[in-house]
Amino acid sequence: MTRENYSIEQELRKWFEGAERVVVAGIGNPIRSDDFVGVKIVQDLKDRVPDRVMLIECETVPEAYLQQITEFEPTHVLLVDAAILALRPGESRLVESSKLSDFQALSSHMLPLRLFCEYINANTKAKISLLLVQPGNTDFGEEMTDDVEAASQRIAVLLSSVFSE
Repeated sequence: MTRENYSIEQELRKWFEGAERVVVAGIGNPIRSDDFVGVKIVQDLKDRVPDRVMLIECETVPEAYLQQITEFEPTHVLLVDAAILALRPGESRLVESSKLSDFQALSSHMLPLRLFCEYINANTKAKISLLLVQPGNTDFGEEMTDDVEAASQRIAVLLSSVFSE
């Protein structure tokens, strides 16, 4: 495991401490190559998480799931999305929603994620963070690059492990 992934693992494990009810929402456009990484991670988690974890494939409309998320009454909400981070493709960062303005998400979604997070926070009081993954390619196409595909698989295994504890 690379040092970068170790850092993400430690951050995620710490962030999820005490989590009782979790929402993992994958965001991304299925026809924009690596922009789909958030949804791919959620798809890879299916049948690998306990009932206290709600998985949502938001694609480009996370705002369509606001009611479903708030009714679940989560203690933690993790949004997974591609973002320009000035890192190598596939590298990721865990970012608290309050620091979202420091990062450039790909904005394939209609409602800015900052507003999405503010709504969830106001209606659930859940801890909210974003797991952002550096894309390699966001051109039109349905195939993810090898680096981002490999990162999505590593992240899904890591999250599955965290939720199993």
